Amino acid sequence: MNLLKSVSLVSLWTLASRVTGLVRELMIASLFGASAATDAFNVAFRIPNLLRRLLAEGAFSQAFVPLLAGRRRSQGDEDSRAFVAEVATALASALLLLSVLGVLAAPVLIWLMASGLPPAGHDLAVALTRMMFPYIAFMSLVALCAGVLNTWQRFAVPAATPTLLNLCMVGVAWWLAPVLAARGVAPIYALAAGVMLGGVLQLTVQVLALRRLGWRLGVRWRPSAWLAAWRGPGVARLLGLMAPAVLGVAVAQVSLLINTQIASYLAVGSVSWLTYADRLMEFPIALLGVALGVVLLPQLADAHAAAQRQRYSELLDWGLRLVVLLGVPAAVGLLVFAQPLVAVLYHHGAFGVSDVVQTARAVQGYGLGVLGLVAVKVLAPGFFAQQDIRTPVRIAVGVLLLTQLMNVALVPWLAHAGLALSIALGSWINAGWLLWGLRRRTWYQPGAGWWRLVWRVAVAALLLAWALHEAGQWLNFMALASTPWLRAGWLALVVVASALGYFAVLALMGVSLRTVWRAPR
Repeated sequence: MNLLKSVSLVSLWTLASRVTGLVRELMIASLFGASAATDAFNVAFRIPNLLRRLLAEGAFSQAFVPLLAGRRRSQGDEDSRAFVAEVATALASALLLLSVLGVLAAPVLIWLMASGLPPAGHDLAVALTRMMFPYIAFMSLVALCAGVLNTWQRFAVPAATPTLLNLCMVGVAWWLAPVLAARGVAPIYALAAGVMLGGVLQLTVQVLALRRLGWRLGVRWRPSAWLAAWRGPGVARLLGLMAPAVLGVAVAQVSLLINTQIASYLAVGSVSWLTYADRLMEFPIALLGVALGVVLLPQLADAHAAAQRQRYSELLDWGLRLVVLLGVPAAVGLLVFAQPLVAVLYHHGAFGVSDVVQTARAVQGYGLGVLGLVAVKVLAPGFFAQQDIRTPVRIAVGVLLLTQLMNVALVPWLAHAGLALSIALGSWINAGWLLWGLRRRTWYQPGAGWWRLVWRVAVAALLLAWALHEAGQWLNFMALASTPWLRAGWLALVVVASALGYFAVLALMGVSLRTVWRAPR
C-alpha cells in the first residue's frame, strides 16, 4: 500500500470537509455574527462534540483500531466480524441510554459548560442542546464504521463523510432560518436541525460502505443480547483499553470546558471569536495531522503486532518529517497573515471590523501551537499502536495543569487570545514529552539528515514570513470588504504564490521533496 497516496486521499477529503466547514462558519458569521445566539449555539454544539471526541472519535478509536488490527492479523476476518458485531450491540445500547439522559440533563450540562451566559442565552442553549444531543449516538456508530473501514484500508469514505454535516448545516440554515424568523422563532434553530440531518446522513453513508465490503454491523436490539454483548470478552478488553483513553481525551475536553467557562465571563462574543479562530487553526491540523494519524495508526499497530521495530520507527520518522515540512509554513501563515485570512473568510454581514480584529488575535495565539498540535497527532498513535494509552494520558494530565496555570497568567493580560496562546504552548510541551517517551523506549530512532532539513525549512519559513508581511502591508484586506470576490482573489494569489515560493526556496537549498514524500513500504 502506498502510504503517501493514502495520506493524500485522506487530506483531499479532509480539505473538502474543511472548505465546506469554512463555508459553514462564513454563513453563520454572515447570518448571525458574533452574538448571544451564536454563543448559545456554540456552547450547545460543543456538548455533543465533546462527547463525540470523548467516546467516539477519541477514546473509542484509539482503543478499537489497534485491537481490531491485532485480532485480524492473529485470528482472521471471521473472528473480526464477530468482534465488531459484539461491540456494535454494546455500543448501541449504551448510546440509547446516554441520549435519553443527555436530553433530561441539558440544563445541568449548560451550567457546567458556560454558567456565565445571560438568562436568555442559557435558555436558548438548553433548548439547542436537547435538540442536538442525539447527534452523539449517530457519530459514535460512525466512529465504529470508520474504524473497520480504516483497518481494511478504505480511508476515503470515513474522510469524506464529515463534509455531509457542513453541507446539511449550510443548506438547512439558508432555507429554514428565514422561515423560522418569519414565524417568530429564533433562526439559530435551523443550525441545530442541520446538525441532526448531517448525523443521519453520515451514518447512512458509512453503513452502505461497509455493506459494499460485505459487512454488517450486526447490532442486536434485544435486551438479552445487550447483556450478552457487555459480558463478552471482546467488549471487556475494549473497555479495559478505553478506560485510560477516555481519561486522556477527557483531559483535553476538560481543558476546552474550562476555557469555554472562562470565555463566557469575558466580553460578549468571546466564545464565538475563539470558535471562528479554532476553525482556521483546525484547517492545517486536519489536513496534515489528522490525515497522518488516521493512516499511520493501523500501519503502526500492524508493525507492532508483527514485531517490525525498524518499520515502526521509519513510519514515525516519515510522519514527523512531513509535519516539519508542511506544518511550519502553516504556522507562519496563521501568525503573520491572520487578519487577512479572517477578513476574507468572515468579514461579511453581521460580522464587523472589531470581530475581525478579535478573531485574528485568537488565530495568532493558536498559530504558535500548530506545529505542536500536528506533531501530537503523529506521536500519540505511536503509543496507541502498542495498546499503551496510559502514557499519553499521564502526559495530557500534566499538560492540562500547566495550561491552566498559563491561563491564570495570560487571560488577564490577553483576554480570549490568552486562552488560545495557553493551548498553543501546552501543545509544544505535549509533543516534546511524547517524543521523549518514544525515544526513551527506542521505538523511535530519528533517521539521518534531520538537522539539515530543519535549518533549511527555517530559512524558507523566514522568507515566507517576510513575503506574507509585505503582502499584508501592501493590500488592505479590510478595506476591500465592498469587493469580496476581488479580496478573495488577492488572498488566493498571495497564498499560492507564497506556497510556491516556499517550496522553490527549499528546492534551491537542496531539499529533495521526492525523498521526503517517499513513505516506507
